[in-house]
Amino acid sequence: MNIKIIGNSLPNIPWQDRNKTDGLPVWRFDGNPILKRNPTKLAARVFNSAVVPWGDGFIGVFRADMNMQNPQLFLGRSDDGIKWEIEEGPICWYREDGTKSPLGNFAYDPRVIKIDDEYYIVWCCEFADMPSLGIGKTKDFKHFTRINNPFIPFNRNGVLFPKKINGNYQLLSRPSDSGHTPFGDIFISESPDMKYWGNHRLVMRSGSCLWESTKIGAGPVPIETTEGWLMIYHGVVTTCSGYVYSMGAALLDKDEPSKVLMRCKNYIFTPEEDYEVVGFVPNVAFPVAALTDADTGRIAIYYGAADTYTALAFTTVEELYEYMKENNELNHWDTDVIR
Repeated sequence: MNIKIIGNSLPNIPWQDRNKTDGLPVWRFDGNPILKRNPTKLAARVFNSAVVPWGDGFIGVFRADMNMQNPQLFLGRSDDGIKWEIEEGPICWYREDGTKSPLGNFAYDPRVIKIDDEYYIVWCCEFADMPSLGIGKTKDFKHFTRINNPFIPFNRNGVLFPKKINGNYQLLSRPSDSGHTPFGDIFISESPDMKYWGNHRLVMRSGSCLWESTKIGAGPVPIETTEGWLMIYHGVVTTCSGYVYSMGAALLDKDEPSKVLMRCKNYIFTPEEDYEVVGFVPNVAFPVAALTDADTGRIAIYYGAADTYTALAFTTVEELYEYMKENNELNHWDTDVIR
């Protein structure tokens, strides 16, 4: 059976044909990194950022670690998804009553999700000086409105599904702590109105394989396919020199996404190049966004490299699916609905 992406055509998706023969299903763009150090006067590093199609080109919400080190959310635009112009200052946010709503000292690792005619942004924010998840929305990428935080602290890696499932919004997250969190599993919660969240369920625990043995967290927006939801995620191992962040892949049930249908025991991508292993935080390949073309099955993955750069990698849904099938290894809790 040939797996297909359910979605829109994107003929101008950034793309480069396979350029390596290491057997892994994801390969790097030769022009990496696409965003280097000091891309604007205020931003020392831009990474872990979200990109979506917009008009004839692309638009994104970018994590920019500013010169005083604090991360904030900046807007960026591109004609081809590779060369980016980042705005000089952070996005200005407003509450639903029209008053300004500053994001505080920290706002980072955003995801952008289009649901119907609105774009939702989920990011890690401050909640009483503790890390939690923030949600905002926009229709035009000019006016940005904050809505209620979905959870109390502590939580990170919030990712919405691009459509309601069984009448409810679905949100992946990773409960955490106030620090660098030496643990972490992926959970899912649902809401009828993007205001009240509940029915919390476990999706996946950190794996028995070494590369994801410390913690895991959701990456780009799940990709709807004919076989289920394709979830690209990050897995972390603790080494004598610190954490190493790699990419993994799993397939979730279309109607009950807390059920894992397939889980790749091998990583699909791991930090190897200089811009991934040397930087502000070494040995990090952190996937955050994925562009897809339903006609060709192409997938372009934007990832943060060494918490310093923005980089780009490629695969196809067919190649990734076949690799997952060949290396599928479910854990005993993956197929249960654990509330």
